Amino acid sequence: MSLVNVFDLDGVITIGIMPKEEDLIITGRSFEERPETQKYLKKLGLKNRVYYSPLKFNEKTRKSSGRHKSFVLSALKREGVNVKILFEDDPDQWEEVAEHCPWVSIVKITHDLTEKENVRHYED
Repeated sequence: MSLVNVFDLDGVITIGIMPKEEDLIITGRSFEERPETQKYLKKLGLKNRVYYSPLKFNEKTRKSSGRHKSFVLSALKREGVNVKILFEDDPDQWEEVAEHCPWVSIVKITHDLTEKENVRHYED
């Protein structure tokens, strides 16, 4: 069983907490935000696998992003991927993950450096 850590993008990677090559990124960003997100990750030199929210940009919420992360973490577990740690900065999302994925340790990153609500991301 492979062992990986999982990183949130906004408020984690965007403030400089970086994944290793084998780690995964689960973001609350919509699949519609993939082009600008991939451009940003390329600029950072990151080639990690990214799991995007299946919801349209205008449909997603902080809570739905937490549910998305729980769903992906559960799917990874069924596939034999052993997720050790999730790095997350949104209390709504880490509470959702804690409730549905008790096997995942959550590093709760607390700061006021990024917006938590649904906003477009243009890091260029």
